[in-house]
Amino acid sequence: MLPGVMQAFENPNIMGKKVADQLVETICSAGIRHIYAVTGDSLNEVNDAVRRAGTVRWIHMRHEESGAFAAAAEAELNGLACCAGSSGPGHVHLINGLYDAHRSNCSVLAIASTCPSDQFGTGYFQETSPIRLFDDCSGYNQMAVTPVQFARMLPAALQHALHKREVAVIGLPGDVAACPCAESPGAPGPLPSHSIFRPQDGELRQLAGMIASAERITLFCGIGAREAHDEVVQLASLLKAPVAYSFKSKMEVQYDNPFEIGMTGLLGLPSAYGSMHESDLLILLGTDFPYDSFLPQECRIAQVDIRPERIGRRARVELGLAGDVKDTLQALLPMLKEHTDRSFLDRQLKIYRELCDDMVAVASKPGSVGNLAPEYVATLIDRLASDDAIFTVDTGMCCVWGARYLHATGRRRMLGSFNHGSMANALPMAIGAALARPGQEVVALCGDGGLSMLLGDLATIVEYRLPVKIVVFNNRSLGMVKLEMEVAGLPDCQTDMCNPDFEAIARAMGITGFSVDDPAQAEATLLKAFDTPGPVLVSVQTDPNALAMPPKVEFGQMKGFALAMTKLILSGRTDEVVATAKSNLKHLRELI
Repeated sequence: MLPGVMQAFENPNIMGKKVADQLVETICSAGIRHIYAVTGDSLNEVNDAVRRAGTVRWIHMRHEESGAFAAAAEAELNGLACCAGSSGPGHVHLINGLYDAHRSNCSVLAIASTCPSDQFGTGYFQETSPIRLFDDCSGYNQMAVTPVQFARMLPAALQHALHKREVAVIGLPGDVAACPCAESPGAPGPLPSHSIFRPQDGELRQLAGMIASAERITLFCGIGAREAHDEVVQLASLLKAPVAYSFKSKMEVQYDNPFEIGMTGLLGLPSAYGSMHESDLLILLGTDFPYDSFLPQECRIAQVDIRPERIGRRARVELGLAGDVKDTLQALLPMLKEHTDRSFLDRQLKIYRELCDDMVAVASKPGSVGNLAPEYVATLIDRLASDDAIFTVDTGMCCVWGARYLHATGRRRMLGSFNHGSMANALPMAIGAALARPGQEVVALCGDGGLSMLLGDLATIVEYRLPVKIVVFNNRSLGMVKLEMEVAGLPDCQTDMCNPDFEAIARAMGITGFSVDDPAQAEATLLKAFDTPGPVLVSVQTDPNALAMPPKVEFGQMKGFALAMTKLILSGRTDEVVATAKSNLKHLRELI
């Protein structure tokens, strides 16, 4: 007799419950309200338990990868989420979305149902090994082959996901899901806990000493400073320090911040890059910024991070402090004396204001028929969206326009594949965002390449009547890849997109659709889209040659671009070279 059956006689509270029922009951108690999944035979018991319980919604996705992206978005917004995949292809399809969730520190529980447990190791139909498959995209990864194991593993997985902010995977064979459940000797669910985490006073005094001896200080904030907005502004005011930030933390740091000077990195501005390199002290706050080529090598650097294992792996850090940014700054601020010299700060703010004026000038030019300026389109979206809108941005050029033209209000959020850099994330993340925050406006900035990759989940938006506004930046190309090839001195190849009529597809699926190819109609069409109830898709024909350059323009990049243009001429693509050069020269004047 299985242990679960024996325990059922001892504990009448579990009498008649299956392992699948226990799963649904436990995740519901933990605050999870959706399972993003494509149902399949090994998931059938879980599906039925969801139906019978009525406490958790099964969100029928069209692709498991979309389900993982959607769960990641819900976890970003609400703290904990769940997705599932059935054995074989369902597992493999989950992987990319789980990689994104794990690298973004999203608390996601993934249920990987498997073939019957007595068939393990036989090459059974759709047999895969969750332990092997998910090892690199999860922090907790276990297989339950008995009800007792599952009863212990599920709370442990939830506890891990919640507190470590990582993906937790539980392998669950279909036959085990159908067994009578067992009682765990441990806690039946996760135990939320909030602690103070900061460095010792002696370490804080070391940082205070570095600050006292520095004349030019810059703060660089990552998403780890999300809860410390007011403390960051107070610190900047005290030190007369400009505040730069990563793309992921823009919505959390930029608003109500008179010291902000924008972003650095591939999507950033020269103001932040210059300020960081002109400093004699750079303080990194809650950031694991991956592009070390944009970080200075000469100045002194101190770093505060809640994950001490990440300190010093990107830059030459002199002082590393393990702690929550908010807790750390609250303890540090009383140790500091106010700086009075504003000359460095004022110079960086002046540079930033001038760059912002240049960007406004660029965005005021709407482009031409069939080639709308994406900067102009992004500015319209920024103006028309609500002050608590949730934006999702596809990897590539949509990230550029979101980074530069969507502004923070203190209530807005922006979600993207900022660490993993996957295509096609904006649409499924918008699904998760809309279900997580039904009272907030959700706007997806989709590239044509990204949208067409997971196009099927437009049907999910229709099925659940999610009022997502989808704006497709239809530049008929893989724009970022095209630019990368040109900068490397290569003629772009296989970057053109032969796109369908996205408006027609939207309408065929039951979504209100619009198309815009005339700049004179852009604002009115977008206004109509935002005012239309329910889901809406707007396909905008944007300029494929719109150029996004990083804040540090290397001579080699310009040389590579010129070489690529020469190769195109030699291959007979002269008209394309002329069009590209006219557009790119305009942007180079503004960015160099």
